Amino acid sequence: MMNLRAQLDSKDGDEALELVGTHRTVHFSEEFNNKVRRKLDWTIPPLCAAVYFTQFLDKTSLNYASIMGFPITGQDYNLVALAFYVGFFLWEFPTVYISQRLRLAKYLGVNVCLWGIVLMCHAIPSTFAPFFVLRFLLGMLESCVAPILILIISMFYKKNEQTQRISWFYVMNGLTAIFGGFVAYGISFDPNQHFAPYKILVLMLGGLAIAVGLAVLIWMPDSPVHAHMLTREERVAAIERVRDDQGGTENKKLKKAQVIEALLDIRTWLIVISTLVTSIPNGGLSNFGSIIVRNFGYTSKQTLILGTPGGLIGAFATLSLGWYADKKNERMMPIVISIIPTLVGTAMLVGLNDSGQKGALLFATWIIGFYGCSLAIIYAYNASNTSGHTKKVTVNAMTLSAFSLGNVVGTETFLPKDAPDYLPGKISILVLLASQLFICFLLRWINLRLNKQKRALIAELKGRNGWTDEDVQRERERHAFLDLTDKQNPYFVYTA
Repeated sequence: MMNLRAQLDSKDGDEALELVGTHRTVHFSEEFNNKVRRKLDWTIPPLCAAVYFTQFLDKTSLNYASIMGFPITGQDYNLVALAFYVGFFLWEFPTVYISQRLRLAKYLGVNVCLWGIVLMCHAIPSTFAPFFVLRFLLGMLESCVAPILILIISMFYKKNEQTQRISWFYVMNGLTAIFGGFVAYGISFDPNQHFAPYKILVLMLGGLAIAVGLAVLIWMPDSPVHAHMLTREERVAAIERVRDDQGGTENKKLKKAQVIEALLDIRTWLIVISTLVTSIPNGGLSNFGSIIVRNFGYTSKQTLILGTPGGLIGAFATLSLGWYADKKNERMMPIVISIIPTLVGTAMLVGLNDSGQKGALLFATWIIGFYGCSLAIIYAYNASNTSGHTKKVTVNAMTLSAFSLGNVVGTETFLPKDAPDYLPGKISILVLLASQLFICFLLRWINLRLNKQKRALIAELKGRNGWTDEDVQRERERHAFLDLTDKQNPYFVYTA
């Protein structure tokens, strides 16, 4: 208790305290708060979506390039695919701690512009080594995206609004499969035999990334304090809107104690494992999905088009389960729901292997896309269940490191020696996603148990100090922007 009091008495709180005090001194009507939220919605989610759209297109450009004249094949292709995630993994922690010290949106915008340039450079080489280096650099530059977007969403939106907003940008994963498939299909008809179609693709996508990066630099707010598209009154309202969630806003100081707490929190490691077991399938399918479909007996041009319905299904799953997660204030159950169709689809791929039933096998690849939205909900879980800025940054970095590591492993589950069926890779997806069900129920149970303990603690504090309900609310408001972790703050409520 003395340690908590020392935290409360310190002046090392959130950046939000520049605009608001430790106690709420102004109240805004629901109508005004909704107006502020609409204003945020017209700026933040569209820019987040544009960044994620660009990132996923650029990241999966190799998947399209693999059947558009890309000069690297076999095990070298596996290594080039792997290089992206190696760079992503190695740079994840440095990039999130650098971003904590700088203006978030500006750091993000610069990275987007730089990776656009790197992607355009993919049109130059024709040998393994330069492609490996370029994919490595691309992974480094893209590693900041998800952690920064999660932080921005968590600073501006309440817990029961976060999953939907995250799903609005994460849905780009599905939409890029549609857009990218049709664009790649159109480019594949280019008659120029001296300029491979994949080169046109990377030049287009690189130019798009640069444009998006410039838009982020100009319009994306770094935090509620620096949201220049809002008036001062609206910025205060934006901060007060999220006060009761106890999630805080932004703090530039790296706090060792919060790093240690993140590392010692069992929920952090369960999220890391959860991300790992969903990312291994992603690593295989995002780089080998087109090859798998083509091996059913379709042409390369047909394959580019036939991958698009899977993107549509993934988009539907992301938006619908994102809505459900906020509506029911749930995080783990939507992941469970998303995994079930994927298990069915993977079982079909394994069970119908060598059956020659092209239609059924193709349908199976489409419904596998349901599980993709689980990572969006994991992002929302982190946003809703972690407090203390350094702890948030650390947990997000560990989550994205697990994502990249899982994708590294995933590229190696689809080995050339297993072509054309890649049966071991398909079986690994089945086993891993089945294990994810157990992790989801365990995490849900832990969070509900922690909430029960917090309620008991508040009741004890209330009785010991003779507090009324109004006193408890004042204490809750006082704790909101002091950069306390979810464990330090007795008023923080976990979302199961």
